[in-house]
Amino acid sequence: MIHVEPIWIEDVPFTFVHVELPKTDLLVVSNDIGYIMCGALDVDLLNEKLSDRKIVAGRAVGVRSLDELLYAPLQKVTNYSKEKYGWEEGMIGKQALLRLR
Repeated sequence: MIHVEPIWIEDVPFTFVHVELPKTDLLVVSNDIGYIMCGALDVDLLNEKLSDRKIVAGRAVGVRSLDELLYAPLQKVTNYSKEKYGWEEGMIGKQALLRLR
């Protein structure tokens, strides 16, 4: 099953996508600028093979719900996220997203 819903974090609109897969779930919170995602995100691929796309993305591992994704520390972020928006590994997902204004 796929669940999509608009959410607001403070005064900023985002989209939450939850895809139920066999034995795991895929969780993403995004807007037009960037996104955070569960551990399925391959940040190394984005940094190495797709760096020319300047993707703003971060990964949190071990999350199973929207709240967990928002409040988990980001385990890895893209280089462009660091350069453009000041994202850092260890930053809470919600804090990172709020920089995407």
